Amino acid sequence: MFNSLSLARLTGIAFASVTLASCAGSGAELPSASYAGEQNAPSEEYIIGPLDQLTIHVWRNPELSAENIQVRPDGRITIPLVRDMPAVGKTATQLQNDIHDELVRYIEQPIVSVIVSEFNSTFDQQIRVVGSTEQPASLPYRANMTVLDAMIAVGGLGEFAAGNRAKLLRINRTTGEQVEYRLRLSDLLKRGDSSANVMLRPGDTIIIPESRF
Repeated sequence: MFNSLSLARLTGIAFASVTLASCAGSGAELPSASYAGEQNAPSEEYIIGPLDQLTIHVWRNPELSAENIQVRPDGRITIPLVRDMPAVGKTATQLQNDIHDELVRYIEQPIVSVIVSEFNSTFDQQIRVVGSTEQPASLPYRANMTVLDAMIAVGGLGEFAAGNRAKLLRINRTTGEQVEYRLRLSDLLKRGDSSANVMLRPGDTIIIPESRF
């Protein structure tokens, strides 16, 4: 039979178990990353950011073309016949359409192409990894990037990291709300559990807390 002391101990153990479970992470879990098929799929279009370098061709009008044009810190570019054109926040296709609309005032049916020749990434195109990691960093997003890719880039978990309590913060681009997901980084990096690897999206933030004991 249990006496009052035994009952108290059991109650304490149960409470501790619930507490630890609640610390294991909050929010939903993302589906595991696929290693086939989707890996070769294109990603979201790149958004031009400050200090990116652009190459702009105007077909049959080399005097209007320009190479290695750097987007200014104010987000604009200047090329022949087009002054102070806003470039930041646009895709290459959107920018070339805007340049076309300016040039049509001077030449007949201009055919414009814009190529991003050097990428410096806007904040919403980066992956941020903060907290208990070897090298907290902002990483340029690339197509089909996973949590494993990001963790390799920052040197893995810190010595006292609580990897399975890590969180991924993601902005819902439809509603503008921030959504929180659980990550199992210790399972992924220390146990090789591939089911804990998930796909990233531009603008994601990975937060890694330290162990409390």
